[in-house]
Amino acid sequence: MNSFDQIQDRLTELARLSLSLARAFADDGFSLYAVGGSVRDAILGLARSDDFEIDFTTNARPDDIHRLMKPLCSVLWEQGRSFGTIGGLLRESGVKAEVTTFRSEAYVDHSRKPAVEWGDSLEADLSRRDFTINALALDVVALGEGQAGVQTLFDFHNGFGDLHDLVLRTPIDPEILFRDDPLRMMRAARFAARFSLSIDPAIERAATMMADQLAKVSVERVHGELDLLLMTTRPSVGLDFIVRTGLADHFFPELPRLRLEQDPIHRHKDVLLHTWAVVDKTSAKLVLRLAALFHDIGKPNTRAISEEGVTFRFHEVVGAKMTRKRMTALKYSQEVINDVSTLVELHLRFHTYKMGWSDKAVRRYVRDAGHLLDELNELTRCDATTRNVRKANVLAQRMDEFELRIAELAELEDLSRLRPALDGVEVMELLGVAPGPLVGRALDFLMDIRLDEGEITRAEAAVRLREWWSDMGEV
Repeated sequence: MNSFDQIQDRLTELARLSLSLARAFADDGFSLYAVGGSVRDAILGLARSDDFEIDFTTNARPDDIHRLMKPLCSVLWEQGRSFGTIGGLLRESGVKAEVTTFRSEAYVDHSRKPAVEWGDSLEADLSRRDFTINALALDVVALGEGQAGVQTLFDFHNGFGDLHDLVLRTPIDPEILFRDDPLRMMRAARFAARFSLSIDPAIERAATMMADQLAKVSVERVHGELDLLLMTTRPSVGLDFIVRTGLADHFFPELPRLRLEQDPIHRHKDVLLHTWAVVDKTSAKLVLRLAALFHDIGKPNTRAISEEGVTFRFHEVVGAKMTRKRMTALKYSQEVINDVSTLVELHLRFHTYKMGWSDKAVRRYVRDAGHLLDELNELTRCDATTRNVRKANVLAQRMDEFELRIAELAELEDLSRLRPALDGVEVMELLGVAPGPLVGRALDFLMDIRLDEGEITRAEAAVRLREWWSDMGEV
């Protein structure tokens, strides 16, 4: 963290962004405090993201919040009204603001939605927050107007100190907070990974004991939290936490299975630790990070011991099928499922051409990768986690040569349009056939020519297709 004066300046700037809103609440007899992530990030000096917003808490009820925000906002959203939250875009500063009534919430029985109760105390409201670093509140009016001698930062649980010490703690007993919302156990993993925090042993004990409570949370919320974890700077910190505590068993049971038992003779690298390393090495792109997480998921089901040692034959094919099944269960979109499973299936393709790359091989690789070419190349590079410097350098050099090979071929022909020289309509007109399987076979024939030989003219394609058709008639 920076000096006190620097922190004070950033908090003052944060307060001024929403001062008109805070004055409106104060003039009507209500309190308004900036709370949570915006206060935490201002203290840490983090740059504002494109989707920057300020969360507020107040003793006003939803109807009053709506009434006070409406004249100050260019647009309002009320999806969270049942939870006491009204959102809006502040007309004066252009900042997104979400204002929530002081509250407490808890899951009831086996419900997947929390029950909400309104409150009247800032301290009680902050005590229900997930972690101390998010339980910091800023009096916007007092700080924005520079009121002397008035407390502006409220920190009942030493969140400021925990930010300084880089430790993740809960304001109250973590068992109580996790029982209120079990997803907080996943959030612990994310915050530890995002801010490089050590996790309080009390949090880990509670998460381990209460991991099965995650079943109360909707799949959509769980997969959303997993995505946020994967987009942190060092996801492995949080991923290891969800495996250690048993949380992964309840939504991603294939993950802990990657910690394979070592045969005393035929040893191999720890697949789980290797997976953490690959995830951390990849760029913060969700599809790429998911592919890194899933890329070796098929290894436990394919491990075999032979004269060659330990093998995992076709684990990429098995893994792609397992990826589809697990991501479908987690309710990812079909587009994301397709992209991730394709990367898993192709992540070893580069290594199949040890003797060099022909034009045909390059074209097939590019065609199969499609719009994921850059992601596939990066995943291939990141999959090399060997500590052997010589091996690492050899692989990096081979990848450099391969990418240069793609670039050189792309200068000679359009690799972004790897398709037959004729389309289906032209094939039907040329051969005088109706739509059906035969048209597909003809297009496959033309596609093989494209991949084997490169681009040919439409006239040449027509000649070759007639010859093929003639040969077909003789069969």
